[in-house]
Amino acid sequence: MLALSPFIVFMIVYLVGSLLAGDFYKLPLTVAFLIASAYAICITPKIKLKERVNIFSRGAGNENIMLMVWIFVLAGAFASIADQMGAIDATVNLTLRFLPANMLLPGLFLAACFISLSIGTSVGTVVALTPVAVGIAEQTGSSLPMIVAIVVGGAFFGDNLSFISDTTIVATQTQGCKMNDKFKANIWLAAPAALIVLIIYIIIGQGVETPSAIPTIEWYKVVPYMAVLILALAGLNVLVVLLIGIILAGVIGILCGSFDMLGWMDAMGKGIMGMSELIIVTLLAGGMLAIIRHNGGIDYLIQALTMRIKGQRGAKLTMALLVILADLCTANNTIALVTVGPMAREIADRYGIDKRMSASILDTFSCFAQGLIPYGAQLLMAAGLASITPFEIIGYLYYPMVLGGVALIGILCNYPRKYNK
Repeated sequence: MLALSPFIVFMIVYLVGSLLAGDFYKLPLTVAFLIASAYAICITPKIKLKERVNIFSRGAGNENIMLMVWIFVLAGAFASIADQMGAIDATVNLTLRFLPANMLLPGLFLAACFISLSIGTSVGTVVALTPVAVGIAEQTGSSLPMIVAIVVGGAFFGDNLSFISDTTIVATQTQGCKMNDKFKANIWLAAPAALIVLIIYIIIGQGVETPSAIPTIEWYKVVPYMAVLILALAGLNVLVVLLIGIILAGVIGILCGSFDMLGWMDAMGKGIMGMSELIIVTLLAGGMLAIIRHNGGIDYLIQALTMRIKGQRGAKLTMALLVILADLCTANNTIALVTVGPMAREIADRYGIDKRMSASILDTFSCFAQGLIPYGAQLLMAAGLASITPFEIIGYLYYPMVLGGVALIGILCNYPRKYNK
């Protein structure tokens, strides 16, 4: 229990600090992890301080952690370049142009799904589409919280599946599987959930008209996103995929006058710096987990959690519970995955669970939890842009609710069979 106490210290520091500040994004996660990491080093017994620091450093510099850092660096650079050259606006306009006539609600949901799958960020999708959603609600007289919830729900679809999503990167790297393999397993959960929600929106959205005023589409600006999506689905190494995306977005941006060579490099730098907190948190979490493992905390936790587990179902439910609890405490599904991913991998190894399935379960339930907490970044951002409260949006968030339900049924029924042998 003492070995596990750094987790408790982290949760107390972050939760109490955030509650006192009245804002879950006021206290930096880096500070909470730094305090917990320092505490973990201090309570390690029987060895000199230098050796404790070495254990921490080896954990932070683990090859899986460093690969994640490389991916974060390249993903941040690509996202920033694509944003500055106008790819987000072009993708939004493209999807809105092809919304089905008289089917605005399902069309908007499909647009949010496609955009989030392309750009790999739920927050970016919320920022890009929420102003559009507000305008649509005003033009059509539809419920504003419902329209905004459609965007947020669709944003979580891509957050769960995209190859350049933080959650996908962390889930696959901590479980030791390829991104395209995890996508193939995950789509069996996400697709049925999306289809159910789409049918709901078709039923309740009859009679709402599609807005006619849609800006001209600059087709060539969508190319970098499409290239990244296609190459990743083809199974190309994610680092190579992101490098190709960076070069494509840069060349197109220069040719269309969005920026010059220095502007391209500046956009890259800003994107990398935008990932700095996530990179530091990943390193600190990796080091802290190494100390906890050295002190026997991971073995104890797994033994305590799996004591009454009988078979793979119980093990999968334990993984789901772990990531949900971590997300409730951190309000960040990526950090939740970084924290519990190594523990989930050990449970998966012990019970013979397919790594593609364990990565899918972790990512899916992290998105489910993140989609239903009013203090998560996505809901706070959407509520702020729409001038409503997060609680008004939650009641209409059908996709995260259905996704969690489908994933739970999948665990109980060993679905999909291909990944549950």
